[in-house]
Order: sequence, then C-alpha cells, then structure tokens
Amino acid sequence: MPLKVNIKPGEKFVVNGAVMVAGNKGASLILQNEATILLGKDIMQEDEANTPARRIYFTILLMYLDDTDRKKYYPTFMKLIEDFMEATTFNEVRKTLLHIVQDVNGGKYYRALKTCKALMTYESEVLAFGQNQGSSPDLNALAAAHDDR
Repeated sequence: MPLKVNIKPGEKFVVNGAVMVAGNKGASLILQNEATILLGKDIMQEDEANTPARRIYFTILLMYLDDTDRKKYYPTFMKLIEDFMEATTFNEVRKTLLHIVQDVNGGKYYRALKTCKALMTYESEVLAFGQNQGSSPDLNALAAAHDDR
C-alpha cells in the first residue's frame, strides 16, 4: 500500500540513508514500496540524547538508519532498556518499554521510535514536575501510544 508523505519547505528528511532537503515549496512523496524514511522532526543528533528515554530513542534511530551494522547497536539498546526498567516502578512505563523491545525485535523500528517519542514526552513531564516546573505527568498519554496493539 503506498504511503504519502508531505514534507515542509526546507525540511530535511532521510530516505534509505540519503539525506535530502525539500525545496522552497516543499514536497509530496508517494512511496510505492518499503523504504526507510525519516522526517526532520524525527531526527536526533547524538548530543541531544541526554536522558534515558532519549538515549533509547537515539539507539533505535541508529538501528533504523544503519541496517548494515544494526546488530552492533542492539546490546547498547538492551542495556539502556534494562537500566530504565530498574529505575522505574510505574507499570505503564515498563509496559511501554516492553512494547518498544517487541517492535525492535520484530524489525518495526519506526513504530518503536514513535512509541519511544511518547516515552520521551512522559519523561520530560516527570523531570519538569520533579523541578516544580510542570503539571503532573500524564500516564494516560503514554498508554495511548501503544493502545493500538
């Protein structure tokens, strides 16, 4: 089934490892077959991987984009997951981590990235709340990230 992707003007995106930039008017791509695609909003630089959930996301990103060396990132990914599991007592967070592992093990890297983004949002809320700078973290939003399973 074709996938239509709309790209904003000037937005960077990656298709099968090639970094591209949309022109002044943006672009509309229709992918007719399976491809590795990532929009600019989903791309993270290594120095941005500065929290546990962000480090997990970055490792999945590497596995998604680098299919040749994918296996070399897996031990790091699993260690990050295990460390996060040990650090949390919230069942919803643990369930989310398990869904991420299932997706990675099943080769569904983009889906794992999407779920991990929800975990990153939750993590940001927890950190802000812990510094008295935000409202109470929303576990329901985290659960919604993997309700379609």
